[in-house]
Amino acid sequence: MGFPMGAAPSGFGDVAGTLGYAKSVSDTSLIDTPDGASSKVACMCSDNNGVPQFGLPMGLWMPARLVEVTRVPYCSPSLGGIRLKSSARLLGGQRSNAGDTDGTFMNYHYFYFPLMSMLNLFLVPECRGDGFSDFDLGYLSELDPSWNDDELSFYLAPESAIFANPIAMSACVADAVMSTAGRPIESMYWCAGTWGNMYPLTGNVGADASPVRTASLITTRALAALHRRGLARKTMGDDALCGSSLHPMIPKSQYRFSQLFPMAEADGSCCHNIGASTFTWGEWRTKPGNGEDFVNLVWRYTDCCVR
Repeated sequence: MGFPMGAAPSGFGDVAGTLGYAKSVSDTSLIDTPDGASSKVACMCSDNNGVPQFGLPMGLWMPARLVEVTRVPYCSPSLGGIRLKSSARLLGGQRSNAGDTDGTFMNYHYFYFPLMSMLNLFLVPECRGDGFSDFDLGYLSELDPSWNDDELSFYLAPESAIFANPIAMSACVADAVMSTAGRPIESMYWCAGTWGNMYPLTGNVGADASPVRTASLITTRALAALHRRGLARKTMGDDALCGSSLHPMIPKSQYRFSQLFPMAEADGSCCHNIGASTFTWGEWRTKPGNGEDFVNLVWRYTDCCVR
């Protein structure tokens, strides 16, 4: 079994007690089901030969991805702090923007991390979501020319021009309240709750009042950009019972985060919703120096039809 050698091994114990913590079977919620999840009591999918088969719907929260947010290009905290490549370009950290305003730029690395499959804890084929079964590198923002260029990223998400105004941002107050309460508002896709604006889909953040909040926002933007490119898929809802589907907008309710590094979020509550106030789960989870790089474990809700 392959697995990361830095932050993640200490995180195995942190997440082991809550693996698969929320299940729903045939519309009977055992713990917690997100908005938009399937509510069917029966399902039908075709096998490899095209023959329809009846099954029982099941929903499950599972750890699925690791997202590193780093200041130094190609530096991987999950791999023990090694440099995947030596480069002086795209250095992150605090910087001054036009008008003497402070901002931050951070890179991200996206890893496939299907921990349930890696530990042989849940091997129902229909519920694997995307078929990955081992730790692997999926995406490096350093190789993406749009990640550090707000203008270039506009071509990936032209709708960002609509929400670049105070009115759209003030509407995010409602999403901030609901996200902290555990129910992000899916229709407000330009909002990331208390963390800020989802756009632009770059590593540039206009303020650096909280490193934890900045890292969480960049992790969310990374997932949103990957959904737009078709590299992340929707695994929740009636249309995902027979397999994951492309979804150009990030389904916020489908994801939850747990911080693994520099200070693991391991207080028994598992994880937090996108946009939840950092004062409720982790404003203090940072350290000077190497503790200003972050690793977030991404939990993903998966609906499947067990046949």
